[in-house]
Amino acid sequence: MKPKTIYFSSRDELLRVDLSSIVYFEADGNYTRFVSANGLSSMVCMNLGKMEELLALRFKDAPGSFARIGKRFIINLRYVYGINTLKQELVLSDQSTFTMTLELSKVALKALKELISPTPVPDNNPKK
Repeated sequence: MKPKTIYFSSRDELLRVDLSSIVYFEADGNYTRFVSANGLSSMVCMNLGKMEELLALRFKDAPGSFARIGKRFIINLRYVYGINTLKQELVLSDQSTFTMTLELSKVALKALKELISPTPVPDNNPKK
């Protein structure tokens, strides 16, 4: 996939970001914090709703790249490693260099689980 680069500019700063390297975005009032796969974290003056709209525009040719999860997060679906609804944890990882865990509600995690895997996996031990 070709890198999707975006520029965030403020009065004092310019950030060039490869969106495919972003693991997740997190709401912080009228700001959005984003964390990349290499651990860099930055904040931009844009609420999460506007960020969601921007991502939809940038990824209109690949609409399943990012997903809004609850009120606080937008995650890069490419990095979803594990969903544990009982522990209320979402594990994001590239399976080689980093692993990050986010705490989310059971409702949000169940919705994510359904989005990623809409059909249940057959049970290998059917009851007789």
